[in-house]
Amino acid sequence: MKPFRPNLQIREVNIDCLTAGGDTSFSFMKENENNASFLTAIEIPYIYDDFYPEILKKLWNADDFEQRLKHAQSTPADIVSVKFNISEINEKEILAAIKAIEKNVKKPVIYRGANNSKTDRELLPLIARNLMHPSVIAFGEEETYKDIVPEVIKGGHILSLRSPIDINIAKELNILSTDMGLSPDKILIDPDMGGLGYGLEYGYSIMEKIRQAAFEGDNMLNMPVIAFIGEESYRTKETKSKNFPASWGKYETRAQLWETTAAAALISAGANIVVLWNPENVSVIKGLLK
Repeated sequence: MKPFRPNLQIREVNIDCLTAGGDTSFSFMKENENNASFLTAIEIPYIYDDFYPEILKKLWNADDFEQRLKHAQSTPADIVSVKFNISEINEKEILAAIKAIEKNVKKPVIYRGANNSKTDRELLPLIARNLMHPSVIAFGEEETYKDIVPEVIKGGHILSLRSPIDINIAKELNILSTDMGLSPDKILIDPDMGGLGYGLEYGYSIMEKIRQAAFEGDNMLNMPVIAFIGEESYRTKETKSKNFPASWGKYETRAQLWETTAAAALISAGANIVVLWNPENVSVIKGLLK
């Protein structure tokens, strides 16, 4: 007698005209007739803050927000992500930014908060209720999901739920959000991530565990996975500092490779969407893993 095996498939989430998920085995494996692919997103900042790398400012070559939007739209990325890296909420300014995005970007959009729970519990609901069509809202977490989920449901949006590299918290957030009425088909799992090195290894293993649990039949962990690896890559000293021996190679090349290497690794671990910061890396990733 053959052993019982649950339905091995990652839930499909429709992002406008795109589909994330649908995997029937681990990435690049053809078992169970797996034909799922991954999606790329390019992320731009709403403003240039002190954290944003100078090397990327030169690549975008646009101090104006609308110009950055047009540049992002012109890349081969499947999705455009905008990070509202602000410290104070000016509603009039936010609404103007939303209009600029909807005017200049014809691809699916990820509207991302400031990575500050105090700000995001007000900012993300404000964005969600003022969008003209369903988009991805990123992200809800333990401290903010209760404030964000109701507006996401009303607008028919998709919510990225972030947990601190912890499979149990990831599952708990999914359960709590669905208990509030959010459809499982409107959830992306963001397991958080570190850059290359120890942070990547730990995050990679958690991502694999989430994917394995889904393939074993866990319906609260079978949502597509999104990884904001661009930001994590450019947090590391290797992509920010030129103070390394010549044997480390040219700084600009090293910074670019840091992101592509991390992104490729996470796709192998099961990421359905990778969010990049370097516009040149979109083509690299698509070509490398075609």
